[in-house]
Amino acid sequence: MALIVTPTQLTRRSDLFHQLAQMTAAGLGLIQSIEVIHRSPPQPSMRASLARALAHLREGFGVSESLSRSGSWLSSFDIALIDAGEKSGRLPQCFALLATYYADRAQLIRQVTGFIIYPLFVFHFAVLLFPVSTFTDAILKGEVVAFAAQKILILAPLYGLALLLTYTLQSSHAEGWRSFVERILHAVPVLGKARRSLAIARLSVALEALLNAGVTIIEAWELAAAASGSPALRRVVANAKPHWINGQMPGETIASRPEFPSSFASLYQTGEISGQLDDALRRCHVLYQDEGSRKLKKFIFSLAGLLVGAVMLMIAFNIIKFYMGYFQQINDAINMNAK
Repeated sequence: MALIVTPTQLTRRSDLFHQLAQMTAAGLGLIQSIEVIHRSPPQPSMRASLARALAHLREGFGVSESLSRSGSWLSSFDIALIDAGEKSGRLPQCFALLATYYADRAQLIRQVTGFIIYPLFVFHFAVLLFPVSTFTDAILKGEVVAFAAQKILILAPLYGLALLLTYTLQSSHAEGWRSFVERILHAVPVLGKARRSLAIARLSVALEALLNAGVTIIEAWELAAAASGSPALRRVVANAKPHWINGQMPGETIASRPEFPSSFASLYQTGEISGQLDDALRRCHVLYQDEGSRKLKKFIFSLAGLLVGAVMLMIAFNIIKFYMGYFQQINDAINMNAK
C-alpha cells in the first residue's frame, strides 16, 4: 500500500471492484474478468498485481488466496470480504460492496481536502510574508538565501511531522505499534469516536458477509475483527474465543465490553435472538459508517478552523508589531528633532 492514499487511488480501486462486480454478475468467470481488466486496468500500477493473481488462479488457488498471494496491494478488509463472497457464492455482491466502500472513502477525502486547502494556503502565505522585515530584505536587499533558510526552518519540521503521522497511521505496522497508536488516537476528542465508529462499521459489514457465506460464527468473528482494522477489537475476540467454544453467545460478550458501543451490542443481541442477525448487522454498518464519517468531518473541519484562527492571530500580531515599530520610529524621530 502507498504511504499516502489519494482520492484518485481510492476511486481507481472502486473502479476495479465495480468492473469485477459487473462482469461476474453477468456470468463471466473470474479468470476471464481479470484478464479483461488486466489488459486495461483502472490504474497502470495494478497490472503487475493482477498478472500475479491470474497466475495463481490458473494454478488452482482460490480467489481470496490468489489475490492475497499477489502482493500487499489489497487490504485485509478487501481479502476478508472477497473470501466471504467466494465461500457464499456472492462474489458480485461483495465486489459491489467494496466498490461503494472505496467510492465513499474517496468522496470523504475530497470533501475534507477541499475544506482545508484554503486554511493551508493562508498559513503558508502568512509564514512566507511574516515577519515583514525579512520579506522586505529578501525583495529590496536580495537576501534571498537568509529568507529561504528561515522559512525552511519553520516549514520543514511541520512537513516532517505530517509525514510521520501519515506513516504511523498505516495498517502495515506490527500489532503492538498499531495498538499504541490506536490508544493515543482514541484519546483525541471526536477523532477517537470517529475511528471507533468506522471500525465497528467495517466489522459489521464483514461479519454479515461472512455469516451469509456459511462461515462458522467464531471464525466469522475472527475474520471480521481483523477486517475492522482495530487491534482492540481483535484482542477482545481473541480473548472471548475460548468462552464461545464453551457455548457462550457472542452477544453476551460484546454487551460486557466497553470496546463495543451499547447500541451495537443491543442491535446485535436483538438479531441474535430473533434470527435476523444479517439485517441487524446491515443496519449497524449503515449507522456507524454514517456516524463515523460525520464525526471525522467534524474533527477535520474543527482542526481547519483552529488553523485559520491561529493564522489570523499570527497576522494580527505581526501587523500590530509592524505598526508599533513604525510609530516608535516616528516617536524617536520627533524626540531627536526636539533636542
